[in-house]
Amino acid sequence: MGKEFEIVREFEVGATPEQVWEAFTTGTGGWLWPMEYEPRPGGSAEGGVITAWDPPHRLASRAEAPEGMEGAPQTLNVLDRLIEPREGGRAWVRYVHSGIFTDDWDNQYDGANRHTDFYMHTLRQYVTHFPGRAAVFTDVQGPEASTKKGSFAAVGRALGLDGAAEGDTLRVDLPGAGPADAVLDYRNEHFIGLRTGDAMYRFFGRDAWGGPVGIALHRFAADADAGREQAEEAWQAWLNGLYA
Repeated sequence: MGKEFEIVREFEVGATPEQVWEAFTTGTGGWLWPMEYEPRPGGSAEGGVITAWDPPHRLASRAEAPEGMEGAPQTLNVLDRLIEPREGGRAWVRYVHSGIFTDDWDNQYDGANRHTDFYMHTLRQYVTHFPGRAAVFTDVQGPEASTKKGSFAAVGRALGLDGAAEGDTLRVDLPGAGPADAVLDYRNEHFIGLRTGDAMYRFFGRDAWGGPVGIALHRFAADADAGREQAEEAWQAWLNGLYA
């Protein structure tokens, strides 16, 4: 038996509507994960169909899954993004994620709600610091041991973040890249965001909702693609070693 949900975020960002539109359509690898859209109403979106395509103002999509589809926490997933211009080349964004969760509604909603905050923050980081830049995206997942609740705290300790607060610039030893100055742009008990001059590193404590600890890399350097495999292997080894 499913139950409806709705998650709404509204914010202003220091980027033009065109830059935000690009981030939501062709630049998703820079802050979320790579996605492709067929640019028209009725066109294909990831797992669904586009219901509104009005650049650079509105993008909406809808995806449905059969009731009881194995492994699917939702039977309906709807995303709606509204973008409006503001003075000074800024934009106002209204992001709505709604649909139907099937099982364990409270846990599913809590996870989606908290992830939305982190993703929208990362979107703002992208359009502010790396607007229009293509990213090489890499995603790694921790081992089964990282699904134990409370596991995520080990990530902050391993990165040397004890005593650090949002906004601090730290010297961090990044697997596969070596020591680098990084801004701690986001931190709470479930998520950590680090930003360097040419990359964003996102750490996800999905142990809180029964999943493994994960890391998403958004790398913007000119040679990032050539080092994709090395970066993935280095961070995977780091996670595996952390939870060995």
